[in-house]
Amino acid sequence: MPLKILPGFLLLLPLAEIAGFVLVGKAIGLWPTLSLVILSFIAGMTLLRRQGIGILRHMLSEGRDGMIPAHELVRPAMFVIAALLLMVPGFITDIMALLIFVPVVRDLAWQYVSRRFAVVGSASSFKTSNRTKDSKIVDLDDEDYRREPNDNSPWSGKHLGK
Repeated sequence: MPLKILPGFLLLLPLAEIAGFVLVGKAIGLWPTLSLVILSFIAGMTLLRRQGIGILRHMLSEGRDGMIPAHELVRPAMFVIAALLLMVPGFITDIMALLIFVPVVRDLAWQYVSRRFAVVGSASSFKTSNRTKDSKIVDLDDEDYRREPNDNSPWSGKHLGK
């Protein structure tokens, strides 16, 4: 259902943002409006720089430890989304970004998203440091997986007269 409304949203959002520019521009003037847009872009860029690198490092460390990132990454991930929304010129996206900073909104978003995703596999399948003798991982050298061509193979093309 949400994918069906996406084209309409992508069409209406820029139109709503333009209307927002006009309304805010009439209320406070051209230069203050442009200043707000530039300040929100700078705030988004700063937040993205701080949170974006941090969340990537956190996800990498959890992946190395064999853990599947979950609820503890929602807050920084939501901050990255808020930063991207702040960088988009417009006041509606800025309001959406500011709503993300409200903890209740983040919790509601997590509840919505967590019901729609299922993780397949287990954390133990991601671990690489605890390999045992009975592990299903097979390490091959170059000679182990090289084979000589077989002329009797149906894939060789010999039966086609080539």
